[in-house]
Amino acid sequence: MRFAVSLLTLLGVASIIGTVLKQNEPYTNYIVKFGQFWFELFELLGLLDVYHAAWFLVILLFLVISTTLCVLRNTPLMLKEWKTYKEHATEKSLRLFEHQASLTTASAAPALQSQLSAWLTAERYTYKATPQSNGDVLIAAKLGTHQRLGYIFTHAAIVVICFGGLLDGNLPFKIQELLGCKKVETRDIPSRQVPPESRLGVGNLSFRANMTLPEGERDNVSFLRVRDGYLVQELPFTVMLKDFRIEHYPTGMPKSFESDILITDSDLKQPIEATVRVNHPFIYKGIAIYQSDFQDGGSQLKFKLWDLAANQQDGFDVDGVILQKGSLGDGAQKLTVEFNEFRQFNILNLSADGKGKPHNVGPNTTFKLRNASGQAREYVNYMQPLMLDGRAYFVSGMRETVQEDFKYLRIPADDDMEITGFMRLRQTLRDDKSIQAIAQQVAAQMPGNNPTLRAQFEQSLQQLLMTFKRGGYSELSRIIESAVPKDQREQAAQTYLKLLNRAAMQAYQMSRAQRHLQPIAEDQTSAIFIQDSLNAMNDLFFYGTPYYFQLKSYTLKQASGFQLTRSPGQNWVYLGSVMLVLGIFAMFYIKERRLWLLIKPAQHEVLVAMSSNRKNMDLDQDFARARQQLSTLLQAPSA
Repeated sequence: MRFAVSLLTLLGVASIIGTVLKQNEPYTNYIVKFGQFWFELFELLGLLDVYHAAWFLVILLFLVISTTLCVLRNTPLMLKEWKTYKEHATEKSLRLFEHQASLTTASAAPALQSQLSAWLTAERYTYKATPQSNGDVLIAAKLGTHQRLGYIFTHAAIVVICFGGLLDGNLPFKIQELLGCKKVETRDIPSRQVPPESRLGVGNLSFRANMTLPEGERDNVSFLRVRDGYLVQELPFTVMLKDFRIEHYPTGMPKSFESDILITDSDLKQPIEATVRVNHPFIYKGIAIYQSDFQDGGSQLKFKLWDLAANQQDGFDVDGVILQKGSLGDGAQKLTVEFNEFRQFNILNLSADGKGKPHNVGPNTTFKLRNASGQAREYVNYMQPLMLDGRAYFVSGMRETVQEDFKYLRIPADDDMEITGFMRLRQTLRDDKSIQAIAQQVAAQMPGNNPTLRAQFEQSLQQLLMTFKRGGYSELSRIIESAVPKDQREQAAQTYLKLLNRAAMQAYQMSRAQRHLQPIAEDQTSAIFIQDSLNAMNDLFFYGTPYYFQLKSYTLKQASGFQLTRSPGQNWVYLGSVMLVLGIFAMFYIKERRLWLLIKPAQHEVLVAMSSNRKNMDLDQDFARARQQLSTLLQAPSA
């Protein structure tokens, strides 16, 4: 018993862990969340998929076998004990009971037996009267013997629940994997290329698999995530996603979503149309189809690609498709573009103090740029300018690993809420001829007519712009530290920054003139734009790629995520749970009482004895109450 209770306790703790710790997630998620050490420990203990762990299933199997044998051995004895009245008890044995008393009576035997029978009936006892050889009459009564069923129900419930757990634990697959007949697939290949040893047939006993269907597409397989890989689960029918619908709150947060599906099967005369909503699955052939999530199904994106390393004046158009790849450049500089995700709605709180109201800031897309050696950086670009600190910026995030947070590049939007003003300004400041012209124009605005000083100033300004072109503020700081005494560096830095801002303003006027635009007013607003532009140019040195993807438009294509489950053990677990509740109720709340009334007419005596299968204070109280009632009954004159 102690061993069985220990095993049940272990299963209970494991079930709690399985509830708290999200099961069957990709291994990278666990590494990011818990770290390498705890991930390896959890994997070693089988806690990442505890309900299908070998030790968990072995314990279930052991409990099923051992508890079944226990029930088979004890149930016949308990049923026999339940039915019997124990009418063969002797006077000697009854007088040895702890709860026994001798009551006197003046009533005749037939009337006395009738009185006692009526009392037993009123107290809900069932009884059996047996005449004795010496003229005595023994009435054997019982109450609450259904408590015996509590033991049977409780132990049978454990068997039923564990059996249901074994059914849903997919023990046959574990055995096949142990024998080498099945193995987990870890390669990222199309489902049709997955070999037979990594596929599960339509007759698989139980599974919990996932399927992602873009609108207008169909499939007859789903995927089971297993440890660091997956298995392909074949379905006895084909599912097609006809339409996916989603409703949003005014803030842009998803409110509800549902899918219209079409089930086709060779056993059907015509396809079945159904709508699957959250918590409202569609069940066909014992397989429940749940609406679990939604994602992009291959949206078509149109970008304006800005080549940050080139001196061309405008970006060029490129197309991308989510979940597909493209390429840029060639040779050692070739980059592979992996378009991973597109989100039409993004709910962000952009207030400076974080106390503002979140709102939808529009679409964004996430992609990776992978170089020839296989190293990748991940980027997220927002389509519309975001309002930050009261100013509009085009925002792009970059990170080198999934464990890191995104580091954001903020490019100021121009007066037309476009990125063109910044890009043209940057190109102007990167062109050697333009730098020379900028230095000449700024020098020409100097007061005084000293040609020598003007020429020196022009030369210094050119060097300043060339230094910023090579490495931004970092390169400028290095030059100051190497050429300026320590006590004069701060003053020199302030002077250089003022000159840099003045030259950048002149460059911006030149770039506007090249686009046949009117000169901009040189006020506080334009000064802030210039300063933000210089900051963004400096940050581009750490951006990690010579390309900026500006999302211009998109054609949305949704995909619906389904979870398909076959759970034959579910009903067994429900049945076992009901049996367990009934059994526990019977064991703890039904009081078993056995009462013997030995009528001795010759001695005008009634011997009363009471027992129970469980000694407690209730038995003392019940016996005292029964003795008092019987004493009063026996002293009363018979009718």
